[in-house]
Amino acid sequence: MPPLLEIHRKPATDIEPLVIQLSGKLSLETVHDFSTQMRAEEAGRVILDMSQLTFLDSAGVGALVSMFVSRRNHGKTLALAALTQQGNAVMQVSGLIKLLPIFPSVQAAVLQRP
Repeated sequence: MPPLLEIHRKPATDIEPLVIQLSGKLSLETVHDFSTQMRAEEAGRVILDMSQLTFLDSAGVGALVSMFVSRRNHGKTLALAALTQQGNAVMQVSGLIKLLPIFPSVQAAVLQRP
């Protein structure tokens, strides 16, 4: 059985932000592993490519917010890119669309200067 959530790091250069693609579910059963892996991330700018995320629930949203705040408190950034329709709906309902940096595509997020 494949893992419920896969985290793929795309090679980063010194200039570009680190792009991390999430595949599968970011939900109650996967947030612990997600948070553990992401806490260790040292890159200054991280973009989460959400295009392959099949499911996002309130626990996943909580983990994203926690990671955003933690990174901001350490002088680092986090942006979300390419939300699926379901992911976008969850972010809208939670009221976080205006609080977190969310971009229509990874390319748009990469071009955005912090």
